Amino acid sequence: MTDFKTKYGPWALIAGASAGLGAAFAEVLATKGLNLILIARRQDKLEALAHELSNLYSIKVITHSLDLADIKAVKVLISQFSKPIGLLIYNAAYSPIGYFENVKDQMLEEIVDINIKGPLLLSKLLSKQMIERKNGGIVLMSSLAGNQGSPKIATYAASKAFNSILAEGLWNELKKHNIDVLASCAGAISTPGYKNAQSTKDAPGTLSPKQVAEDTLNALGGGPITIPGITNKIAHFFMNRLFPKKWGISIMDKNTKDLS
Repeated sequence: MTDFKTKYGPWALIAGASAGLGAAFAEVLATKGLNLILIARRQDKLEALAHELSNLYSIKVITHSLDLADIKAVKVLISQFSKPIGLLIYNAAYSPIGYFENVKDQMLEEIVDINIKGPLLLSKLLSKQMIERKNGGIVLMSSLAGNQGSPKIATYAASKAFNSILAEGLWNELKKHNIDVLASCAGAISTPGYKNAQSTKDAPGTLSPKQVAEDTLNALGGGPITIPGITNKIAHFFMNRLFPKKWGISIMDKNTKDLS
C-alpha cells in the first residue's frame, strides 16, 4: 500500500465517480491511502461518497460537479487545481443504446466529447505534472466491446477502441518518465446502468464493480492492456485470435440486441 501511494499519490482524480465502477475505484484507492478528487454530474452522490470514504479511511476528498461533455469547463477546472495529482482514472462514459440510424446527432457528439475528448484532454493536462515529478499513472476504462464492431452500441464501441489504442501509445511514450498507462478492457459490469439496460439475465463474465476496480489497479504497471476476469480473457482470446472478425461481430450482436 505504501509503495502504491508513493508511486501514484498523494492525490488521485476519478472522472465519472458518483456511482458504480467510479465509486468502486474511489473506495479501493481510499483503502490504499490516496486522497481523492471526484468528478461527476451528480453532486449529491459525490458528497455522500466523499463523506463515507473520508470517515472510513481518514483521507481527504474533494468533489466537483461537472458535465464532462463540457470540454471548456474541464479545462478551467484542471487549471485551478493546486493538488499534486499522481493518478488519473477516466471512468466516465456515455453509451446511448440504439441502432445507428436512430441515434440523434447530439448523442453522437456527446459520445465523442465524453468518451474521446475527455480522456484525451485529461491525460494531456495531468501528464504534464506527472512528467515533471517523474512518476504517476493513467487508467483509461475501455471495453471488450471496443475490440470489434458492436451493433446497437456501435459508436460507443468505437470510442472505447480509441481509448485502448491511445493507452498503448502513451504506455510506450510515458514509461521513460516513470508513468504507467493502462487501458482496462472490461466486459459487463453489474452497475446500476447496466442493470437498467439489460432486459435479460447478466451476460457471461459479468463482474462486480469492486472486482473490476481491484483487478485493474493490480494490473497497473504491467502492460498497456488488461482484461478483468478469466471468462472475459478467454472470450477475448477466442473472438480476436481464433474466430473470423464477422463471427465476433455476430456474437456481439446476440449479446447487445436485448439492450434498451
